[in-house]
Amino acid sequence: MHFTDRRDAGRRLAAEVMHLLSADPVVVALPRGGVPVAAEVARALGAPLDICVIRKLGVPSQPELGMGAIGEDGVRVVNARVVSGAGVAPAQLAAVEREERTELERRAERYRRGRPAVPLRGRTVVVVDDGVATGSTALAACEIVRARGAARVVLAVPVAPADWADRLGAAADELVCPFTPARFWAIGQFYEDFEQTSDAEVLDCLAEAGERHPADRPTVRTEFDLPGARLTGDLAVPHHPLGVVLFAHGSGSSRHSPRNRAVARSFNHAGLGTLLFDLLTGAEEGDRGKVFDPPLLGGRLAEVTRRLRADPACAGLPLGYFGASTGAAAALWASTEPGTEPSAIVSRGGRPDLAGPRLGRVTAPTLLIVGGADTGVLELNRLARAELRGESSLLVIPEAGHLFEEPGALAAVARLAAEWFTRHFTFED
Repeated sequence: MHFTDRRDAGRRLAAEVMHLLSADPVVVALPRGGVPVAAEVARALGAPLDICVIRKLGVPSQPELGMGAIGEDGVRVVNARVVSGAGVAPAQLAAVEREERTELERRAERYRRGRPAVPLRGRTVVVVDDGVATGSTALAACEIVRARGAARVVLAVPVAPADWADRLGAAADELVCPFTPARFWAIGQFYEDFEQTSDAEVLDCLAEAGERHPADRPTVRTEFDLPGARLTGDLAVPHHPLGVVLFAHGSGSSRHSPRNRAVARSFNHAGLGTLLFDLLTGAEEGDRGKVFDPPLLGGRLAEVTRRLRADPACAGLPLGYFGASTGAAAALWASTEPGTEPSAIVSRGGRPDLAGPRLGRVTAPTLLIVGGADTGVLELNRLARAELRGESSLLVIPEAGHLFEEPGALAAVARLAAEWFTRHFTFED
């Protein structure tokens, strides 16, 4: 036995695909059993969850043995080796297919309830099931999402036979499976609880994912006319937000950074609004003096903070700062300016030391997150933390570098930061 149930399998599988966080993926589940697994993967990636309705074509005398599969959009896959080995006649195959086609249409209508499929064109798509046996249904699903325009297809399952890559390697651009035992008879043998997933559970998973998905939380382009600069930002405020986090980007970065956008999506799914904006104009970005000018950057962040407090979408909400690299110094500096009063600050691989004379005036609860392999910056954070007046914490992501590009590192940053903001926003008076 390897997994407690499908949710447990999904959480374990999610840990194996966190390197896709910055790819802005879509998770597509195979109903019914793959949906609770995929729901955990989508939650971890902060990704939308959709379904790809597939029906296995079972051998008449042994229905659990798949001889092929049919899916939405007319996709049909037949395993000739299984058909021949089981002695299935063409008429028998056709009869099974007719029966399964009726069930496929019923399930597609029930699960979608008139909702359109999530657009896949140009996206990275993670196809998820509760396991692979013959591989027919997984192959059909990969064909469907590819036909719908997926730019990259990742097939991810908790358990599969040891030779699954030989069977399905051509179906997807990447295969992910944490458990490939040599002795494999059936998927269910690796689950303590492998009860059939009900339609109600499928609908619950889809509804829960729909509530988290930011499609109904549009990003609004905002402009801030400041003395000497017009700054552009992207504001996203979910329903019933706990607060809003302003991103202060570091040297060489911008609001378009895949890392910052991945973290922002995670914040949105956690109920936090986000404002990603550029502290420097396009003409200023090449000026290294301005890139490393905390009074300039912090002053602009402070002014944007004051204006955001007056925005109807954010009025009365707690505000916080998420700073990376030199942006961390700007966040700390801004927190000491009149009228900002952030409820919490988080630094990702930051240079808080650059805030120098302002460190001793910072009272906002501050979390410093540093990669364990980023030794020089780690020491600078330790020294800077000693000067902070308010609550503070220093958390180290083992073996992570300055950019947190290692598998799972950025996801850990997003989770820790969201927890810090949520805790301090929640206890706001």
